[in-house]
Amino acid sequence: MGSSVITSLSLSFKQVPPTAVPAFLDCVLSSTGVSPSSLFESLIKELPFHTEEKKFDSDDCNHIASLVAGLCHLLKSSGFGNEDNHNALQLFVWRVFIPLMKMVRAYDLDVLNKIIQSFFDVVVETSALDILRVSLVPFLLRSVGVSMGMLQHEESDFIRWGELLLGGSLDINDKDGNYVGSLSESFPIPLLCHLLNLILNAAFRSRQEAPEAEDFAAGLLWDLCNTTERLLSQSVEHRSCAVSFLLPAVFKAFSAQSSLKISLKGNVYILSRNGFKKRIWECCKKLFSVGSIERRDAYSVLSLCLSSDGALSYVSEKDPVEFDFRSDQEFWEEIKKGLVFDESLVRKQSLHILKSVLSISEVSKTSSEKKPEGNSVHRALTKKEMWAEKEAKSLGVGELYGSVESALSSQQQQWQAFVLLYEMLDEYGTHLVEAVWSNQIDLLIKSSFRYEETPDEETEIFNWLEVLWNRGFRHDNPLVRCTVMESFMGIEWRRYKTCTQAMSQTFVLGPFIEALNDSVHHKDLGLKGIYTSKTIEGAAQYVCAYTSCLNPRNRIGFLINLASLAKKQSFGRAGFMALVQCIVSTAYVVGGYGNKEMEHLENGFSGTPLEPSSEHLSQDEMSHILDVLKFVAESSRQHFNHKYRTRVCQKVLETAASVVNPCEVPLGTLLQFVSAIPREFTHHNGSLRKTMLEWLQGCNRNTSDSLCTDGTRLVSSLHEYLKEFVSDHVEGFDDEDLEAWESQTKRWARVFFLTINDEEHLADIIMFVQKSGVSFFQEKNHLERAPAKFLIFILSMLLELQNMQDGIVQENSKQIVGSASVINEKFAAVLLSILKQLVSFADSSCSIFWSHTTVENGVLSGSIIGKLGGPSQRRLSVPTTTAVLEAVTSVKIIGLISSYCGQVTSGVTELKLALAFFWKFVQHTLSSQNCNSEAEAEIYLAAFETLAAVLNAIVSLCSARAFNLLENDNTLLATVDGEYWLQASVPAFLHTINHLLTAGLLARSRRAVLLSWKWLCVESLLSVMNVLDVRRIPGDRTSFFSDDTVKSIFYDIVESLENAGEGSALPMLKSVRLALGILASEKSSSDGFSGVDTQQTMWQLVKSCWILHISCKKRRVAPIAALLSSVLHSSLFSNKDMHVAEDGDGPLKWFVEKVLEEGQKSPRTIRLAALHLTGLWLMYPRTIKYYIKELKLLTLYGSVAFDEDFEAELSDNSDARTEVSLLAKNPDPELTEVFINTELYARVSVAGLFQKLADLANMAEPACQNQDYQDAIVAGKLFLLELLDAAVHDKDLAKELYKKYSAIHRRKIRAWQMICIMSRFVSNDIVGQVMDSVHICLYRNNLPAVRQYLETFAINIYLKFPPLVKEQLVPILQNYDTKAQQALSSYVFIAANVILHAEKMAQQTNLRELLPPIIPLLTSHHHSLRGFTQLLVHRVLFRLFPPLESTSSQTIPLEKLSFENLKSYLDKNPDCSRLRSSMEGYLDAYDPTTSATPAGVFVNRVEESEFECVPTCLMDNVISFLNDVREDLRASMAKDIVTIKNEGFKIEEEPNRRLMTSTSDEDRLSEPSSLDFQKKITLTKHEKQDATSTTSVLQNGETYKRLFEMEKEDELVSQLLRSRSMEVERLKSGRQSLILVASLVDRIPNLAGLARTCEIFKASGLVVGDASIIHDKQFQLISVTAEKWVPIVEVPVNSLKLFLEKKKREGFSILGLEQTANSVSLDKYKFPKKTVLVLGREKEGIPVDIIHILDACVEIPQLGVVRSLNVHVSGAIALWEYTRQQRIQ
Repeated sequence: MGSSVITSLSLSFKQVPPTAVPAFLDCVLSSTGVSPSSLFESLIKELPFHTEEKKFDSDDCNHIASLVAGLCHLLKSSGFGNEDNHNALQLFVWRVFIPLMKMVRAYDLDVLNKIIQSFFDVVVETSALDILRVSLVPFLLRSVGVSMGMLQHEESDFIRWGELLLGGSLDINDKDGNYVGSLSESFPIPLLCHLLNLILNAAFRSRQEAPEAEDFAAGLLWDLCNTTERLLSQSVEHRSCAVSFLLPAVFKAFSAQSSLKISLKGNVYILSRNGFKKRIWECCKKLFSVGSIERRDAYSVLSLCLSSDGALSYVSEKDPVEFDFRSDQEFWEEIKKGLVFDESLVRKQSLHILKSVLSISEVSKTSSEKKPEGNSVHRALTKKEMWAEKEAKSLGVGELYGSVESALSSQQQQWQAFVLLYEMLDEYGTHLVEAVWSNQIDLLIKSSFRYEETPDEETEIFNWLEVLWNRGFRHDNPLVRCTVMESFMGIEWRRYKTCTQAMSQTFVLGPFIEALNDSVHHKDLGLKGIYTSKTIEGAAQYVCAYTSCLNPRNRIGFLINLASLAKKQSFGRAGFMALVQCIVSTAYVVGGYGNKEMEHLENGFSGTPLEPSSEHLSQDEMSHILDVLKFVAESSRQHFNHKYRTRVCQKVLETAASVVNPCEVPLGTLLQFVSAIPREFTHHNGSLRKTMLEWLQGCNRNTSDSLCTDGTRLVSSLHEYLKEFVSDHVEGFDDEDLEAWESQTKRWARVFFLTINDEEHLADIIMFVQKSGVSFFQEKNHLERAPAKFLIFILSMLLELQNMQDGIVQENSKQIVGSASVINEKFAAVLLSILKQLVSFADSSCSIFWSHTTVENGVLSGSIIGKLGGPSQRRLSVPTTTAVLEAVTSVKIIGLISSYCGQVTSGVTELKLALAFFWKFVQHTLSSQNCNSEAEAEIYLAAFETLAAVLNAIVSLCSARAFNLLENDNTLLATVDGEYWLQASVPAFLHTINHLLTAGLLARSRRAVLLSWKWLCVESLLSVMNVLDVRRIPGDRTSFFSDDTVKSIFYDIVESLENAGEGSALPMLKSVRLALGILASEKSSSDGFSGVDTQQTMWQLVKSCWILHISCKKRRVAPIAALLSSVLHSSLFSNKDMHVAEDGDGPLKWFVEKVLEEGQKSPRTIRLAALHLTGLWLMYPRTIKYYIKELKLLTLYGSVAFDEDFEAELSDNSDARTEVSLLAKNPDPELTEVFINTELYARVSVAGLFQKLADLANMAEPACQNQDYQDAIVAGKLFLLELLDAAVHDKDLAKELYKKYSAIHRRKIRAWQMICIMSRFVSNDIVGQVMDSVHICLYRNNLPAVRQYLETFAINIYLKFPPLVKEQLVPILQNYDTKAQQALSSYVFIAANVILHAEKMAQQTNLRELLPPIIPLLTSHHHSLRGFTQLLVHRVLFRLFPPLESTSSQTIPLEKLSFENLKSYLDKNPDCSRLRSSMEGYLDAYDPTTSATPAGVFVNRVEESEFECVPTCLMDNVISFLNDVREDLRASMAKDIVTIKNEGFKIEEEPNRRLMTSTSDEDRLSEPSSLDFQKKITLTKHEKQDATSTTSVLQNGETYKRLFEMEKEDELVSQLLRSRSMEVERLKSGRQSLILVASLVDRIPNLAGLARTCEIFKASGLVVGDASIIHDKQFQLISVTAEKWVPIVEVPVNSLKLFLEKKKREGFSILGLEQTANSVSLDKYKFPKKTVLVLGREKEGIPVDIIHILDACVEIPQLGVVRSLNVHVSGAIALWEYTRQQRIQ
């Protein structure tokens, strides 16, 4: 046929559908006589498409389908009997089928399927599988290999696993290999696998018809098994193809024949389903260890494996052993891991596999038959427990409900219970978990295990319960997490040995400890200073029980792993405490001290005491434990609360004492551990000292000889350690080496003094010091190495002795041999004995400072110049650094020895020698020549560092108790050129050191170091002057410093403050304070210092100090206190010019404002400022008037940021303690000390100030009062009026609408608390103004917590000024028209207490004036006022009205008789008695005078109250009582109504014949009563006369006419109203009888959407929790006016139960839209016509207490993964389903 004919024939396929193509071609063949093969080849050559990909439209797709159908028909017609037909099929494969697969795949799947179906029909019908063996199958396998990156080189192993079909068999009919390769590239892997799937299915279908196809099918299956295995190790796409296409095909093939024989190269192999699955399992194990996506794919593979038939085994001819997943423990472990995986899809897949393995499909909710309940014995259950039991039964969790001893009858039921409990956490509503969890877990445990009688009986289900705990601990809802944790802690673990042993360490150390780190479980932590919780205590008991189940070796490993968690994980405060408690509980068991954790803890499973495991601990293990415990102790420092740290360290020390023998661990490890325990805990008065001593001295160990050996062994180890340390000389060292040695020896000294318990131990160390000192210093000239380590040892010993001296308490001094004084004297003696040699050594060492011969040419090497030069990096060579440090250290040692011995003993000779050395050193240092190089400057810097130590030692000697410097040394009294030696030295020092600073020789960092030493030296110089001034002889005005010298120092400091570093801040501020003190002692006038421009200098000082303060990053206590005590110096505070100036505030006023402003963000700053300022104001009351604004700020201050580090820093830092002690004394230290670490401190300090000022002012007669006290009274009045003015006019304090416990509520309470305390300052001149403000505030709306302070203040004013009672209080009480019931209650309380607490002379007058207007209020309609008045009147009558004598009532005056009866009624009436008893003696304890004092306001309060120290007020008690009574009354009335209603039903109905009238009357009566109305007519005077005359009104025509018109008008109005009423009724009747309850919904968009939905479906109403929500703009935007057309009812959440019960009584069915065990699918539930539908909260759903009321629960069927719908969407779906059902009806 011609090409044009073929082309037109090819194009004609566009017009022929695929089904008609065979008939069409048959006609063409018969009409033309062309053979099918010729036509086939011609059509192939003229294909109308190309191999490149293009997008096909529908016509192209139909054309391709028809053309392929035609080609396949031609292939069928040709047959396969000859070679040509064989080639035709291959041609079709390469030129048509494969190209079309690539082109059509992405556009038309139907066409693709049609092509594939047509091709395989040809293959199957013509039995042409052999052709596929050499063409398509090898190509597909090759393409799969290419997609996996294989076949890239000849060494590829692809041939090995595809050799049956691929190797050497790819027949491309001499086609170009590049063409085949191009087809393989980018061929989609899903299509490849899909085609291989189809070929394998076709091969196995043809196997029975054509036996020759069996080899092909077996070979293909072999290759596909290998291909599948390779694909599973590739990418996600490859694994997906293997799971979706190849695995189902392979398993389907194996279902037809479970095993096949394969012959390869003469060997016979057996390919079996079981063998393949074993290989697949190995692939899955590899996938499990990679990631979450791989784990999901592995679970998918396992699901396919489990869904296939047959056992999981791999067999060969010789070894027919089956393989079973369940026999591999790793399979179960991977299922467990999947069940607790974070990704929900993984958990669901894992659960599905578990169900498959256990053959659990779905436990029917009514699956099991109910057991007879005749023998059931139920205890009394709460409502929630009954609901839990009901839900549990509906879930089918076994037959656990007959009796307490019931158990699940089979293991299968236990697994069903486990699965349902697991699904409950992931699938069911939160309410169900809360309701049934504890119940079900408890029953499951009881059913799975026996008690102690049968300890060996167990089921494997408990090994899986940790999965449930794991999921419960990590639940999204905190309430569920709390429920699960409470359930876990509620189990008596000691009763279940097997249960406890079944828990893995992985669970305990992982999920369990992580759950303890959840703060929701520790809400009671820290309450009342107790840092534990119920959860922590329960965790300790569980861990103790768990550890006791382990063998001794495993206990040790568990303890080490548990303790190591402190380093591996991050813990919050509560979690850290829980971990520490678990560690110590484990240690108790390991050490055999279990009775410390549980009283006499015994092995609850065998009845024998626990076996100690600590003897199994190796030295390395004990060292590791101590190292971890050291880390725990150090980590506790980040939690600043002192009590918290104490408890942590206590537990750490108990752990160490339980399992570690201090003699068995390396001494260095022991020393580091002890140093981690804060020193204050082990001081002589420390809370942990006893425990530490018992541990170190061996008193806590069980061996009988430990007491006499362990302590001695440890002391011996300490001696050996010291000898080795001192004898280990070094050639050269630097500052870092010295610092390390000092830390090492400090740790040694601390442990040594804790360990010694014998005088011999002390004597040994003293002898060592003496011998070593003499040896070192006498032979120094003969030694090549300096005794640096011995010097460091002496330094550390002295520091430790000083620390001991600071911490000693006399009661505990007996714990050391002798007493503290004996120790000090012995050490002082030995130190003095070596002092002479040490001075000689230091003298020779210090020669380096003034002779620079050791520095060659003064030039530094390059390596030294490269140093940064920090505080510990001297820019000197190593030999020079060593020499310099040797000199510095030796002088420091001499200074410390002198200071120490001067305080302890009077070694005059030796101390004189030291002093002579000091004076010599000072003189040499100040007289040294100028430096010419950086090296010389560095050495000179070291000299000033040494000078600072020398001056500090001189300061100590000046104030020494046992040594008088002025009597034993005349150097200070010596004169140089007419000036004292010290006076002449100071200018030289300043000149020398300033010259060194400005010379430019030192690096910048080293100049900063020199500045630090400069200010330390200046501080010491000023301290010498200050100390000597204190100790001088009375009358001796000798001054060692002139005023000019002090001023020059002062100016130098002020000019340097602004640019000072953080390290120099403290010494500079101290120097400022000392200089001001010295100048103040010498000042000649009261307004300033002689020759000093005070204003200008002070402005510079305060601004520089403020810049220095804010530049410091850390707010340390010592610098802040020093800042306050230096700038706000007492000598300056009395100066008026410091507070106020002509143009504004003075410098001190400005500074105080800045400090208090910054204090709003820093709690410690404002507390220290309050402490110092109140002390200064007490000293100088006349200055208070300048600080009224600041006093108000301190009064209203209340930061919620607690500074828990404040107390810790005071206890740790001696500088902090010293500086705080130098602040001005607090007016009332006993009161304020309680509040030092609370936000109340500032307010309490101000209150104590004014209380103290009032006391001092009232102590003296007015004539004797000085000006300060008069100024204090004036200031008190000003401050009171300022507070009252703020209470009346301030935006916040005057607000009437505010929430309880809000910020405004707090500020109001703070203001009125202070106003109460200021009541003592009210005098005649301001009382009127004061009471006007009080009355305004009393009439305002204030909460009772605020009103009680107003009332107390008013009572005190009326008691102080009795005439005001008649002038003000009586008229107010007599004004019965007032509507301010709250204010009236307050005035009744004020009046009653004025009567009760007035002096006797005024009491009767007050009684006569105040009681009569109060009595009528006993009948007030306002229940709270009435009850309040009854309570107070009863109190007045019983206090002031004595009982009447038993005489005739006729002789008693009427008013007395009336009062007596009233008194009797109030006393005996049961309601009044109940009211009085509920007050708990409040009125007996109330004292208005005491309540207006700082002690009464801040201390005398309810202990549990944490809100601004506010006690529960009387009105709160009354209102609470009345509300309770009202609820009881309502319940009683409701019960009575039900009774009356039931009684009414019993009365038979009788026809009311009197109402039978005519039809017209019936019609009239049948009208709604709402339309019956009467229009009233007012007649005129004449009309009234006509009406009363004998003539009928109807006879008067005019009147009749008017009445007739009125009747017509009435009829028209009646018709109008009737029509409108009927329209309203029609609209109402058109609404559906469904009420949607959304009171539990909070979010505005959801409520607005529900309103719109209700209006659209005409619901009867929408119930919301707050109806005011309809005014919200967001609501109106979404609802689009729906709220105007749908009835919206307000039902708060706390009234929802009552509303639902009411609707149930009205005949409504109460339904809930919630997923529960008994919920019915929405499409299967038939809604009643009268329905109330309750919607749950957005996340938590419907609470359990509401579910109890529901008649049924419906749920929306869901098919996706996310098991939740938006509440608005859910409500809309349910509302439409209801509407749909009603429309059908």
